[in-house]
Amino acid sequence: MTTIERESMDYDVVIVGAGPAGLSAAIRLKQNEPDLSVVVLDKGSEVGAHILSGAVIDPCALDVLLPDWRTMDAPITVPVREDNFFLLTEKSQIRLPNSMMPKLMDNHGNYIVSLGNICRWLAQVAEGLEVEIFPGMAASEIVYDEQSRVAGVVAGEFGKNPDGTPGDAYEPGMELHGKYVFFAEGARGSLARQLMDRFALSEGKDPQKFGLGLKEIWEIDPAKHHEGTVTHTMGWPLNSKAGGGSFIYHLDNNQVCVGFVVHLGYENPYLDPYREFQEFKHHPMVAELLKGGKRVAYGARALSEGGWQSIPKVTFPGGVLLGCSAGLVNVPRIKGSHNAIFSGIAAADAARSALAASRAQDELTAYEDELRNGPVGADLKPVRNVKPLWERFGLIGGVALGGLDMWMTSLVGYSPFRTLHHGKSDAAATGLASQFKRIDYRKPDGELSFDRTTNVAFSFTNHEERQPCHLTLRDPSIPIAVNLPLYDEPAQRYCPAGVYEVLRPENEQPRFQINFQNCVHCKTCDIKDLSQNIVWTTPQGGDGPNYPNM
Repeated sequence: MTTIERESMDYDVVIVGAGPAGLSAAIRLKQNEPDLSVVVLDKGSEVGAHILSGAVIDPCALDVLLPDWRTMDAPITVPVREDNFFLLTEKSQIRLPNSMMPKLMDNHGNYIVSLGNICRWLAQVAEGLEVEIFPGMAASEIVYDEQSRVAGVVAGEFGKNPDGTPGDAYEPGMELHGKYVFFAEGARGSLARQLMDRFALSEGKDPQKFGLGLKEIWEIDPAKHHEGTVTHTMGWPLNSKAGGGSFIYHLDNNQVCVGFVVHLGYENPYLDPYREFQEFKHHPMVAELLKGGKRVAYGARALSEGGWQSIPKVTFPGGVLLGCSAGLVNVPRIKGSHNAIFSGIAAADAARSALAASRAQDELTAYEDELRNGPVGADLKPVRNVKPLWERFGLIGGVALGGLDMWMTSLVGYSPFRTLHHGKSDAAATGLASQFKRIDYRKPDGELSFDRTTNVAFSFTNHEERQPCHLTLRDPSIPIAVNLPLYDEPAQRYCPAGVYEVLRPENEQPRFQINFQNCVHCKTCDIKDLSQNIVWTTPQGGDGPNYPNM
């Protein structure tokens, strides 16, 4: 094997991922020690290009990181004015009184935002503190030293041929070395997954659970727009088929975010999360809101849902996991950005103390302690049983018992269920096709609902076609030899971008096709593939979706 020679650059801290966790860590480091050298790498074409979230943000962490954010032209201008909860049936809805909801579900004091735009703003703040930020520089490989400690990453490798060999315009990238390396790649990051395996970070923890979040931005009739209104629903069309629900957030400028989350632990291999989302928009309440409007953007992203029980060990020699790479979403609150920011603050403080003591490439145990015993732990531990209860008892029973658990925890500080645990991984939860009936979804009408290919165009996704496919199969025979006869190959349904197809040419054997150019980097395939045969790796930097305001 030919050794690739690369130039290198040395930093105090290297941060992989320009989301809220990575950027907050960079800002905190430079606030406390301006002379530190800090670099942030991001695989998106620009900061925010790959960021997708609901999003209603709790500003509690921003109040710590940037106490003056309200006077800093932050894109946080739409306070929540109204909270609605509905249980949907196919033709109607039941309003759930806000008084039924535990206090932690109250969105008073929170804001409806574009998380992508918040990250763009945080990047400006970081650059003002002389943080170096390199978008379009995908970190594709981890660099280890002689003691197997994390010493840096390889970033900026371009120009490979489809077979992986260097092309005519090949650029080997650079090694960026750090005394500490922070990994803030979001849910199911490709490098974080390698680190979890190498350092057994999930040993003794529950399996991480995930949801698939799908989102469209619509411009609607001004007469129907109510800025600051937050609506969440449960029930139809999922009912008992899977866990999940919807969100409708009224932004400014007559725009609404319409989104749908499907918990990926569902059993029925015929379930299609994308088409459940499209079906949802035909509910009378939703259809009336969107009638006469137009969809302007689409995207999808996996989110971590395991909570307290599934947080891995977040430190290892030379680095840490931040934000959704560690799985810090509060599922009942449908929020994680505040915990991502808190994790960045805690990691930065731990690294600053270590560097001041002339330490390097050891474990930042102070970060692990703060994450579990500080505001993140205080946020996640009280709601730890909500997800397991939903998994065990379904929509009605799970929500009722979860509500009881949250009320008891908030009122007396005690959970009657103690700590429940997650069972199977989301992949292992998939059942045999023979045990289920196909689901009859309506045909998209082109006004409220859309086919996958049409909607992917509204994610502004682009991949240079001559590069190697970033979706690899450990065993190329499994999709047709195993997944198709036993499970009717669910990849052709769980992918929200039409990446996977089973082609059936006349008089030929079925063939599994990967349309990697469509990939919106949601990572669902890496999570839900029942054989764990699909491996998502980062494509060359800058490729993927280009979300404008997600």
